Amino acid sequence: MATTAPRKQSLKERISTALRPKSSGKRLVRKSLDYSDLDAEGKLSRATSAGSSASKQTRRSTVDNTPKVDIQTGERRDNTELLHSLAHQGSFDSIPDFVEPRWRNHDAKLGNEIFANLPDGIWERVLMFMSPADAACLALTSRPLRDRIGVDIWHTLNLPENRDHKINFLVLLDSYFPGHLFCYPCAVYHLRTQKGQEKLKPTIVLNPLFKCPWANEPLPLPLKLRIAPGHTLPFAFVQLVLRARHNSPSYGLPIHSLARRWKSRESEWSHQTSYYYHKGHLLLRVISKSFAMPNLPPSGLRHLLYSREDYFPYFSACAHWRDGELMNLCKCALSHIPKPKESIAQQLQKGPQIQLGLRNVNPIVTLCSNCRPMRRCPECPTEYLIEIKFEEDRTDPNNRFKQAIVVTRWSDLGDGTTPMSAEWAACNGFAEYDSFGKLGRRGISGVFESQNGVALPGQRMLSLNPRNEKLGEEGHNWY
Repeated sequence: MATTAPRKQSLKERISTALRPKSSGKRLVRKSLDYSDLDAEGKLSRATSAGSSASKQTRRSTVDNTPKVDIQTGERRDNTELLHSLAHQGSFDSIPDFVEPRWRNHDAKLGNEIFANLPDGIWERVLMFMSPADAACLALTSRPLRDRIGVDIWHTLNLPENRDHKINFLVLLDSYFPGHLFCYPCAVYHLRTQKGQEKLKPTIVLNPLFKCPWANEPLPLPLKLRIAPGHTLPFAFVQLVLRARHNSPSYGLPIHSLARRWKSRESEWSHQTSYYYHKGHLLLRVISKSFAMPNLPPSGLRHLLYSREDYFPYFSACAHWRDGELMNLCKCALSHIPKPKESIAQQLQKGPQIQLGLRNVNPIVTLCSNCRPMRRCPECPTEYLIEIKFEEDRTDPNNRFKQAIVVTRWSDLGDGTTPMSAEWAACNGFAEYDSFGKLGRRGISGVFESQNGVALPGQRMLSLNPRNEKLGEEGHNWY
């Protein structure tokens, strides 16, 4: 019998056969193991393995509410209970309100009993190692301590030799007197006569914040900081600003209320002050500027920079401006002011020579390596920046744009606790201060300008007094 040859597959059939999924291509799925079916030896029981296939459909249809076993730790966990435990039951103040008063009263009674049972000789021994201010604070903590120490310690603070200790003790009570202000000459708290309405005014205007018998008397304490001729910053305003920042607005004034902008009546200088709070300290920035002419003689430079009343600079400067190179740097910056623009016709009126450079004068002035870097006073936390800017003069209709000298000062005024604090006293020349050792690399100017996201151009920070000369008025470089 003849065999028929197999029919040859068409191209379509061969392609469909090649693309048909193979049985070996199925992915292996790992079967989940139910730990509840394990026996004591960790093996599946025979009854469970026999009936696993029969109850497979039933297990898929029902929901498994039994606790799961953590593979890592072996603990049985319930997901439902875990989610419910994350929810907060009741108020956050319920437990502290119930527990804290009971424990507070219990600790207070226990502490009073311990203090009352201690012999008097121990307290006398403790007071020997404490200052009068610390002893007065200890006597003020509780009634048993007051009875043990006695009230004579408060009378001891009124002695003239303990005046500094009395001030240190009273300063700690500042948060209890929002309607008063501490007076350092009198060492008492005076009632504020303009509570919430205090305003910073010029020096010639009487502006008492409280009634003090020493208000108009010269004192050895640095109670005022010179800002510019005719304008000072009393220490009482520093207290008000920092008290409002530390406690509440009812204790003082907002920091922006001290900002001022004015123009001097005796000169062409204009000033702008602003303040900033940083880590418990009050920072000050004063921008002083005045239009200047090129090629000024020495007398013209002195007339531009110095006040005729006290021969202090018209701009804001610290108490150590005579010892350093501040005035020489200002004169150097003024020497870089270019001559005004002159046309060829104006040059021919003066003579036959023509300078093409005077026709297109560059208004952007570049200072030299001597006067361009920022300067820091080595004896107080004060920094300076001297610039020459091309600005508009609205008072002159003929020549609207002129060159102006701009002197910017940044200072750290301290924490406002006492006028003899390191920063405040150093800016007034009453204390020694190592600015490069305490301030470090980052300057006060960088901290102040960073509040508004302004980055000063990268410049060197040099010493205002590199030779460390302290001649004062005896030196001649300042004039």
